This record gives sequence, structure tokens and C-alpha cells, in this order.
Amino acid sequence: MRTGLYLAIAAVLGLGLAACDRATDPSATPAGEQAAATQDNPLFVASDLPLQYPRFDLIRDEHFAPAFDAGMAEALREIEAIADNSEPPTFENTILALENSGRLLERATTVFFNLVGADTNDTRRKIQAEYSPRFAAHRDAIMLNPKLFARIQALYDKRDSLGLDAEGVRLVERYYTDFVRAGAKLSDADKERLKELNAELARLGTQFDQNVLNEVNASAVVFDSAEELAGATEAQIAAAAEEAKKRGLDGKYVITLLNTTGQPPLAWLENRESRRRIFEASVSRGSRGNEFDNTAIISRVMKLRAERARLLGYPDHATYALEEATARTPQAVNEMLRKLAPAAVANARREAADLQKMIDQEQAARGEPSFQLEPWDWAFYAEKVRKARYDFDESQLKPYFELKNVLENGVFYAANQLYGISFKERTDLPKYHPDTWVYDVFDADGSQLAIFIFDPYARPSKRGGAWMNSYVSQSKLRGTRPVVANHLNIPKPPAGQPTLLTWDEVTTAFHEFGHALHGMFSDVTYPYFAGTRVPRDFVEFPSQVNEMWADWPSILANYAKHHETGEPMPQALLDKVLAASKFNQGFATTEYLGAAMLDQRWHQIGAEQVPEADGVMKFEAEALAADGIAYPPVPPRYRTPYFSHIMGGYAAGYYAYIWSEILDANTQAWMRANGGLKRENGDRFRATLLSRGGSKDALGLFRDFAGHEPRIEPLLEKRGLTAN
Repeated sequence: MRTGLYLAIAAVLGLGLAACDRATDPSATPAGEQAAATQDNPLFVASDLPLQYPRFDLIRDEHFAPAFDAGMAEALREIEAIADNSEPPTFENTILALENSGRLLERATTVFFNLVGADTNDTRRKIQAEYSPRFAAHRDAIMLNPKLFARIQALYDKRDSLGLDAEGVRLVERYYTDFVRAGAKLSDADKERLKELNAELARLGTQFDQNVLNEVNASAVVFDSAEELAGATEAQIAAAAEEAKKRGLDGKYVITLLNTTGQPPLAWLENRESRRRIFEASVSRGSRGNEFDNTAIISRVMKLRAERARLLGYPDHATYALEEATARTPQAVNEMLRKLAPAAVANARREAADLQKMIDQEQAARGEPSFQLEPWDWAFYAEKVRKARYDFDESQLKPYFELKNVLENGVFYAANQLYGISFKERTDLPKYHPDTWVYDVFDADGSQLAIFIFDPYARPSKRGGAWMNSYVSQSKLRGTRPVVANHLNIPKPPAGQPTLLTWDEVTTAFHEFGHALHGMFSDVTYPYFAGTRVPRDFVEFPSQVNEMWADWPSILANYAKHHETGEPMPQALLDKVLAASKFNQGFATTEYLGAAMLDQRWHQIGAEQVPEADGVMKFEAEALAADGIAYPPVPPRYRTPYFSHIMGGYAAGYYAYIWSEILDANTQAWMRANGGLKRENGDRFRATLLSRGGSKDALGLFRDFAGHEPRIEPLLEKRGLTAN
């Protein structure tokens, strides 16, 4: 449920919920303790900074637990007042009251869980582990409250006669659906079992996430000499030496890992043994039998999810999860993925043949025997083939992609040209980490639209990947405007060195800012519908659309400038970048589909079909083979033991990226057909879709913008999957 009570914790817990304990009982925290905890705790009041920007300068870790306890107690009192109201249920005294409930808890959990992702520590990990099942229990105490549900159902039954506008009717419908899907219609005995399932799932999800982060840090690969890092730049070698020094390994070199199967150094390390070591360290995470082994957790989570789905009346978790998505059914997802897989693997095999030819030629030139292409060779030789075919490689591009210039003269400039918004950096607001930048965002009329936080660098305290989150969401009901953040995981160079990006990192910056725009342009009444609160297989759509401006000629020319000379990227190199846009798409699509199809396989089985811990990796291998996506040189982007997406909000939903890309490809085609980068096009996209959040059916929003149903052909063309 995404009321004020759940804007923060719903994304973290998913459906993981638990048995009540002192944190859900208002009488469990003595009044004296509550009063003492309130003093000097900035979480107990709305921030006095612009747009309620969080008081990172005042918030300390010891503030979270008191705010959580008091917030849950306050929320339950509010819920009891709604449920016990002697007046007949109305939209105002029930639905709007729910929308306005839980503000203290929302404020505290929003800051906490955002920090857990961006800058965690041992104290925060401990708090997370302790409170995740308590939050689950708290949510159950509300969603399984029969008196509260009776009031919601009464309004649902007469929703068309309440005199509400379309957004109000949809809000009633969404509340009713959320409560039913959370188990409101179950028997008392089944509700108790549901609470047990939710409690255990919340605990296991936290343990899985912490294992992934801990093992990413623990699995860093140590090299004894700089020679083993041949192919690295001076800055990369210096960064590896600095990382080793931080770990007390002076004189050695450490390469840290990201949470994907593939690792950036595989593209530039000349030493094949070094590449193999990094790849094998990456791909074995979570299944080594050590303290971070996640196979037992995976087995247990999949059994619990399957049991919960059956308890709620669904054959499996995928059927339950997809009911609320635009895809609607597992069958629709399977059909789409299986339509794409053969073409993707065929393209990957053609690409592999080109790479093998390059290997054979190089080895023959050296007078050495050739070797068979392996996963740790792909990125390295793909760069060589790219250079030979298009006469450029990443090393030629990076000097033109300095981080701040990409952000301000690329990402921001595109948004200005398309939507008329502008940005001004400010240094007076507190930061949760010094490596973040803060910007005021102004609308075309000069009024403040939002505050934007940019957090670009990787660090041990930060989870892998790239994402957007909201600290404050827009709502006319509350009179709030957005405070949103983008997080990337770019390796930070040594002090004094510029941050130069790969092309993939450039497009990721544009992608994540598409999410930020979705949050900043929100113009809805109710918090429930604000910003990116749309179906999981729709939320990636606007962000993918925003990627198209990364290589739009007028945008690229504005930011692709040499970081030392300021000279623009030569037109010939620009042309090569554009010509190479479909290069290696067989690999990219195959590794993605491998993960997406694994996700579906895990969640389309019953509890009795879930293997024990020692059978998890066998299940994975057999699933990939059965779906025709098992191609050894291209492993899945995530293997099951470190597939964090499916332990969180993307369970049975990782397909969403390519499902959303169908909408994206259609939208890009529309944009190009209608003149491309024009204010008229941006204003239309903003008015019909970006500003609407979840206030209307998602596919209805797409049709409002594009004027037709989505078609798969533009995706096949975009991905280069139409060739024979």
C-alpha cells in the first residue's frame, strides 16, 4: 500500500510483512521515553529547509529507532481512529485520512532506506535487520484490519456515486485492490500464517541484500604487480593502488567489483589470466559456501513466496505479481521473452564468431596457438572488433566525457531544450556524503520545480547499480514539491584526476535522469500516485526514452568536448559513435534475457518444485537451457545468488526493462517522426504522461501520448534483432 504510511517502506519491503511486537504497540514505548526521544531529533518534524529537503546535517543514526517506534505508534493511533470512526465512511474520513496518515514514519523511513542504499554502515545494517520484520508486522496490522477494510469496501462498492473525479475514483479502487491483495479477505487462521510468511521474508530479504554488499566488497581481486594490470591507464592503476592501501595492502593493487556479472576491467585488461580471475570472482559470488552464501536464502524465499501466492489464491508468485503490471500474465511475459531470445542468441553467436576470428588472427600473428572465446574474453575483444570496424574504441571517447560536463551540458541541457527547465547548483544545503552535488530545478516560467541530488561515485558503503529515489514526493493534497536523487556507481579517480566516463556510463546518466524527470514533473493530487509510482513494467519506460538524447547530434555536440582543450569531439568520431549504436547488441540482449528468464522460472513454480540450497545452481543451469538462452560465452547479467532485483521490488518483474523498452522504442519513433528535440514534443510527453504518475492506467497514458497501441517492431529495429 502506498499511502503516506508506505511511500518509503513499500519499495523496501515489497510484500514482506510480520508478527507484531513492541514496535507496533503504542503502549510498548513509555511516554517518558517518547518525549525524551523527540528532543533534538530532526526526524520528528518536517524539515525547515527548502522543499523539506532533509536535515542531513542534524540526522544521526541514533535518531532512527526512536522515530521508527514513535512513528509506528502514531500511525496505528491514526488508523484506529479511522477504523473506529462512528460516522459512516466517506472519501474524506477514510481514504483521505489514510493518505495523510503516518507522516512521521514516512519521513524517517524515507531518509533511512535511501541512506541504506547510498551510504550504509554497520549501525544502519543492524537497524535495518532489526526493523524490517517490524515494519512488515506494522503493515500487516493495518492491511489486515477488518474494520478498516470494511470501510474501504463500502466506499469501493459505491465509488461511482461519490461525486469524485477520475483520480479520486481510481484512488478508492487502488486502496481496495491493495487491501485484497494483502490478504484482507482471508480467514483469521490464514491471516496469521500470512503474517508469519511476511515476517520471515522481510528478514531474509535484508540478509540477502547485506550478503550481496558484503561479498562485493570481500571479493575484490588483489594483484601483486602493475604488470598484471597491463592495458589500464595510469589513473586506473593509481586507483587500484589506492584501494589496496585502504585495505592495508601497500604495494599491491586491488580491483573492486560491481554487482553485475560483467566487470568494467574485462574490457581493458590485456592479461588473460587477470581477466579470468576477475570474472570468476564475480560469477561465483553468493554460492561459494562461505558466510555470504545466498543459496539457502534463495531456496527459502522462493518457497515462502510460492506458499504466500497460493494462500492468496494464485498458482504462483509470478501470477500474483503480474496481475498488477501492464503485462497482466506470466504467459504474456513468456511469449515476449521467448520471441526475443532466439534472435538475441543468434546475434550473439554471430558476434562471437567475429570475436573468435579476431582472437585467431592475433594469436597467429604472435606465432602462438589460439584459444576458445570465454566469457572473460568477450568485452576485451569486443572493444578490438569495435575499433577495427568503426575505427574507434572507448579510450578515444572518454577524454570527451568529463562527468560534470556530461551532467550539466548534456543531461541538463537536453532537459532544457525539450522541457524548458533550468538548473543552478547550490552549496548551502547539507549533504549525506561529500561526493554529492545538489541543484535547484526551475520550471520554464522561473518557478522552482524541484531539488535534485546527484550521487555519482561508487564506494564500499553504496549498493551496486544505478537508481533514482525520492526524498519528498509531489502532492497537491499536501502542497509538496519533489526532492529527488540519482545514484550511479562510477569509479572515483585519484584526487586531482578528472572523472572520464565510458559511453555506457554516459547513457546511464541520461537514463537515471529520465526517472528523475518522472518524479520532478509529477502533478497529481494524491501522494499515492506521485511520480514513479506506476507499474514496475512501466516505470523504466520514461527513463529509457531519455537515453535517446545522449547521442542526439545537437546534444552530443554540446557536451562531447575534450576535458583539457575544450575542443569538440571530431565529427568523424561522432559519426562513428552513432554508427556503432547497435554494435554488440546480441551480447547485451542475451545477457539481459538470461536474467529476465531466470526470474520468471523461479517465480512460476510452486513451493514443492523449489530446490534446496544445494540444487539452486543446477536449477539455474537447467532453466537457462530450457529457455534456449544458455550460451556459455554470454552468462546472465545477474546470476541467482547476487540477483538483488528479484529479492526486492523486481521479483517476477525483471522483464520490465525490455517490456518498457517496447514503449520506449515506439516513443522514440514518434519523437523522430515529429521533429525530435522540440519543446512541443517535450511538452506533450510531460502533459500526457510524465506529469500523470499513476493517476491513470499506464497503457492508457502511453496511448494518450502516442495515439496507438504499442508495437514490437520498433524494439526489434532498435536492438538490431531484425537481421537474418
